Amino acid sequence: MNKAKIISIIKEVIIWGLVLLVVSNIISYLRKPQLKDDSLPSLTLETIEGKKINFKEYRGKPLLIHFWATWCPTCKLETSNINTVSKEYPVVTIAVNSGSDEQIREFMKSKEASFDVIHDRENRLTQDFSVEAFPTTFIYNAKGKLVFSEVGYTSTAGLLGRMAWAENK
Repeated sequence: MNKAKIISIIKEVIIWGLVLLVVSNIISYLRKPQLKDDSLPSLTLETIEGKKINFKEYRGKPLLIHFWATWCPTCKLETSNINTVSKEYPVVTIAVNSGSDEQIREFMKSKEASFDVIHDRENRLTQDFSVEAFPTTFIYNAKGKLVFSEVGYTSTAGLLGRMAWAENK
């Protein structure tokens, strides 16, 4: 294969990669939940480890709220991204339709993840946040206002970038 043909193939791959990126972002935008209020709700919840979490305690810093499920292939791929972000920013995740607390703990252990997990046993939070697909991510700024919401996979760099932007918004 000559050099011109290789360059042509690389250009095609790059163009189609960019098209795929744009289309996936449009789909994510169209599928994002429509919340009644863009303010961080005042909720106190308990993690699967028994830790009490009050969303209002996160005022003054950005907060990532992530809905996921142990059975969701995309969620499994994204777990390490969420874990990385949780080392730098506040992250609260909500496991939905994922079995028992012990099954969620086993999943977390298998993925070497250490972020906080709330088990939404009755899908109350899922309904409150109008979540219809997994994973769904919400990012609130330091003032408690929603600045991003998206459905689907997001890279570590994408999440960290959004969190840094939310920190200064």
